[in-house]
Amino acid sequence: MNNSDPTPPNEHSLEAFTTLGQFLEADGWYPQRIGDKYVYRMGFAGQNGQQTCFATIFMDYEQFLFYAIAPVKAPETARPAVAEFITRANYGLRMGNLEMDFADGEVRYKTSLDFEGETLTAGLIKNTIYPAVQTLDRYLPGLMGVVYGGKSPAEAIADVEGEYE
Repeated sequence: MNNSDPTPPNEHSLEAFTTLGQFLEADGWYPQRIGDKYVYRMGFAGQNGQQTCFATIFMDYEQFLFYAIAPVKAPETARPAVAEFITRANYGLRMGNLEMDFADGEVRYKTSLDFEGETLTAGLIKNTIYPAVQTLDRYLPGLMGVVYGGKSPAEAIADVEGEYE
């Protein structure tokens, strides 16, 4: 998680980072700030697995990004199938998206919010964080089916989304 902004933080972004930290503490996330970066690390225990999460403020852009990281990395041989699974999963998602790093197989769900010129509130933070962890938790069984269960991406998506159609 790299958040090395080239410019000094502005007061508006610093206020947003403070609000983010206060929300995470009050909501029971037990955030840990990463060094002197404007990033918090925390965990989330979903029904289908433990996630590592990062909440960051990009100070020079006044943007809030939240990442929920899957508990497993896709092995190199499974990455093309995982990429197809992710593409199928992303189609129709209204907020956020799944991503995979082809270099190491990390799979994550990202949500973001541009708050330029606006106040970042606890409600906006909550509405950015919870869809990420809930959606990743929903798709984790399908991801695991592709990575370890011999399922095709189409079969795994049908398993995950079938009950919603």
